[in-house]
Amino acid sequence: MTTSNGFSMNLPILDGKNFDHWSIQMKAIFGFQDCLDVVQQGVQELDENSTEAEKMEFKEAKKRDRKAIFLIHQYVDHVNFERISATTTSKEAWEILDKCYSSGVKVKKVRLQMMHRQCELLQMEEQESIADYFTRIRTLINVMESCGEKIPEQSIVEKILRTLSAKFDHVVVAIEESKDLDNLKIDELQGHLKHTSRDFLKE
Repeated sequence: MTTSNGFSMNLPILDGKNFDHWSIQMKAIFGFQDCLDVVQQGVQELDENSTEAEKMEFKEAKKRDRKAIFLIHQYVDHVNFERISATTTSKEAWEILDKCYSSGVKVKKVRLQMMHRQCELLQMEEQESIADYFTRIRTLINVMESCGEKIPEQSIVEKILRTLSAKFDHVVVAIEESKDLDNLKIDELQGHLKHTSRDFLKE
């Protein structure tokens, strides 16, 4: 699906197993389409004393709400569409899906513990590329953050440097000697690893 402004929305379909990632991507689309506020907060109803300006604002909000519920309908499977088919607002539809799939507090804690364990055991595989390893790390971090865990970027940088495969030992030393690790960003580290590894590893 491509919007009139040329933005291609190739999002996964919500199938009941991918809600965390699906919801993150949908929120990004809602933000891009300027309708995230109506999904999260709903549309404020008018009262009999509403001004013309408030009426115009209400009309615009309703238009954005219709756009949001249209987007939701496009990216859910048949089972989930049936769950929300009777809803009349994007907020109502979103809350039904969130309640259905978003983990409870206790479940999130258990899941977070599992993610921490995976993070502790995380290690770059011998034949794994830098891009693939960073993707694997980002995926794990995103899941942890969706469970309410906020991980400092510095901790992630340090974790990456500690868990690179042995062939990157000289690269890590060079980075630690030449970079301010306290202010080093993940994207910057990835780019520097790719650049420096070519010199050391002749890739």
